[in-house]
Amino acid sequence: MILYPAIDLKDGQCVRLLRGEMDKATVFGSDPAAQALAFQQAGCNWLHLVDLNGAFAGQPVNGAAVEAILAATDVPAQLGGGIRDMATIEMWLSRGLARVILGTVAVENPDLVRQAARAFPGQVAVGIDARDGRVATKGWAQETDVMVTDLAKSFEDAGVAAIIYTDINRDGAMQGPNVAATQALARAVSIPVIASGGVSSLADLIALRDTGVIAGAISGRALYDGALDLGAALAALEG
Repeated sequence: MILYPAIDLKDGQCVRLLRGEMDKATVFGSDPAAQALAFQQAGCNWLHLVDLNGAFAGQPVNGAAVEAILAATDVPAQLGGGIRDMATIEMWLSRGLARVILGTVAVENPDLVRQAARAFPGQVAVGIDARDGRVATKGWAQETDVMVTDLAKSFEDAGVAAIIYTDINRDGAMQGPNVAATQALARAVSIPVIASGGVSSLADLIALRDTGVIAGAISGRALYDGALDLGAALAALEG
């Protein structure tokens, strides 16, 4: 199971939100590239980046910070937030991103996901963010009636590289991930599922790994707060 350290970008800074609310942001650093390099030096194999402003704006906002991260590191990075058309997908992949994450458009324009996955094999993931099993879009601000498993299954034949599943109620709350829901999703589809939201301890990571079906986990606040030591976590997962 791969551990993805998260760098959430708001106004050019590294932040973490509480349950996706932009007015409940804690700033953890003003130099995202330095933070990314620190994660790389601790041994991570991937980075997870989110353009929070972009998720609300519907277009890239923290592009300069993302490009600084890509310039400073050489581990693969995936990015979500405000990527809603083919031109933006092509732009980011041409600038060195390993993978783009499509969230809102997966609900509103699923054909774009299919088109992008065909054009860029292995480089397109779907981000599914949910409250109580229902998908939320536009930076989690808009609720839908779409069920998580139904949306995931609709992309079974599309060739997407992964599904990043976030339980919004757990995100940034340091209360542990929703292991049961994530495991159920991973068993329902053949696409690799990455867990996000609430991963706050080594025990959480072990619980996700021990399901035997979850491909990865994303952690942010716990790494910044020191509740989770990245080096120790990576060693435990590799062991």
